[in-house]
Amino acid sequence: MTDLTVWLEATGAVAGAGGLGYAKIRAPRVYWSLVGMPVTWGRFALSYRSTMDVCGLTVQPSGLRAFMTRSVARREVQPVPPRLRRVRGTSTGLRVTLRLPAGLEPADLIASSERLRHAWGVHSVTVMETKPGYVELRMTGYDVLRRVRMPRKARPRDMVVPVALREDGTAFERDYRAAPMALTLGANQSGKSMYQRNLIKGLAQLPVALVGIDCKRGVEQTAYASRLSALVTSPDDAASLLGVLVAEMEDRFDLLSRHGVSDLWELPESARPVPVVVLVDEIAELFLISSKKDEERRERIVTALIRLAQMARAVGIHLEICGQRFGSELGKGATMLRAQLTGRVVHRVNDKQTAEMGLNDVAPDAVPVASLIPMERPGTAVAADSSGGWSKIRTPNTTRDEVVAVCRAFAHLVPDLPVLDPFRPVAPVPAPVAGPSLVKPRPVTP
Repeated sequence: MTDLTVWLEATGAVAGAGGLGYAKIRAPRVYWSLVGMPVTWGRFALSYRSTMDVCGLTVQPSGLRAFMTRSVARREVQPVPPRLRRVRGTSTGLRVTLRLPAGLEPADLIASSERLRHAWGVHSVTVMETKPGYVELRMTGYDVLRRVRMPRKARPRDMVVPVALREDGTAFERDYRAAPMALTLGANQSGKSMYQRNLIKGLAQLPVALVGIDCKRGVEQTAYASRLSALVTSPDDAASLLGVLVAEMEDRFDLLSRHGVSDLWELPESARPVPVVVLVDEIAELFLISSKKDEERRERIVTALIRLAQMARAVGIHLEICGQRFGSELGKGATMLRAQLTGRVVHRVNDKQTAEMGLNDVAPDAVPVASLIPMERPGTAVAADSSGGWSKIRTPNTTRDEVVAVCRAFAHLVPDLPVLDPFRPVAPVPAPVAGPSLVKPRPVTP
């Protein structure tokens, strides 16, 4: 009987260890909640002060505090680390709120984030400033970008579209009111199209006008025609469409002037025009020319794009520009246009110069990260903006059929914009489902 008990206990221990090992690979959230979070929380609590001291994240106490420590408490005066305000666990890691002492700033913790990550044995440490004097350490216990699962609360709303998952487990949202113009770069098979699909899927559910410019004969955007207010597939048509958008922008400025406001969102809802999002699939096709006779068309396209990028934010017209490269080699006006694109998303690139085109002027620290994105991680990118902050993101795998279904379900949201009627696409007819033929074969005459 004793031998049987020992055997059962040993078998149970092996099965439990095997189950935890399986959960660590197949169900990392479960493993983190059961094992990873308690272990990490304990390691953090026991080593917090010493880790901060070793990483140089402490300051000397004030004179009064040092005097009270020596004279009243009869203890040795020690450097002061950031004060712990709150520690809470999440399904992906830990969130630690710190009160910074005088002499420390968030940049000091950001510079030491790699050392903190190794000290506490977590996958990543991201430092976010919540308010003056307070920061939040977002520790991720495992690689959440390995299998992307968007938070349940991530829903399109008020010109904000969640399109990807950040490395700290939060949703990366495309906020058109905060960053009205954006640039997306990346090599072939890097995940640019996947990013655009998720963006269109979210925008299709909002009351906005979607305008597509796809000079690859419409192979990407034609499928979404049921939700598009306009679609052009050649540079000549793109030049005409952009001219119409510039005229629409000027008419909207006149509307703002008549109401005595300076922004579209200050207008009363009854008089407010619908926002317009222009999706440019491959920007190089609009800049490059094959003969001298195309120079006049290129000049009109570039001028219209620059005018929209500089001024259209106030009237609710937004640019989403996508390409493989976007530098001075595209010709006159490329650098000026890129400078107006606030939001930047850079996927895997073929050379460091492409990453510098997208990130060097807004977040130079992110250039090495974008240059080292592996090929086996499509959809992984670095997102940055003009504030200097950046984060590593990955887009969930969304099929084209899923986006098409959403576009058809929300086709009733296509707004009435008469100026875009000449460019209104015809929704493609779905292909018939394969099945047994309903046509009876004709008899063979002997």
